[in-house]
Amino acid sequence: MRMPRRIAEFNKRITNPAARAITPWLPNLGTLEHVGRRSGKRYRTPLLVFATHDGYAVLIGYGPQTDWLKNVLAGGPTVLRKRGRDVALTNPQVVSKADAADLVRPSSRLLYRAFPYNEAALLLTRADSAR
Repeated sequence: MRMPRRIAEFNKRITNPAARAITPWLPNLGTLEHVGRRSGKRYRTPLLVFATHDGYAVLIGYGPQTDWLKNVLAGGPTVLRKRGRDVALTNPQVVSKADAADLVRPSSRLLYRAFPYNEAALLLTRADSAR
């Protein structure tokens, strides 16, 4: 299920600023820092993130036209802030949700599969694992 664009706009303006304050404390939430592909401005987007053996899978709930996704795919620096740590990420790849499911760590796999976003996931590799 893809979330409607009007919800995405509401979340961008209202929910996301509040969510950034709590993402460091909640499991499977993180703040993705990315650079605007045209503006060069730094953005911080709270998202559902699931650990894989060499990085993270991020559910794409608003479809491929989502600004944060376009920014990350454009190749600018990407950092995940999670549980008080900053993790540099690289090698973004969009795959189906099902393809990413087997890569998600077993402890989070049930929650990953339960989320109604079923279109796609973004796989990111920790920069320290990409060598």
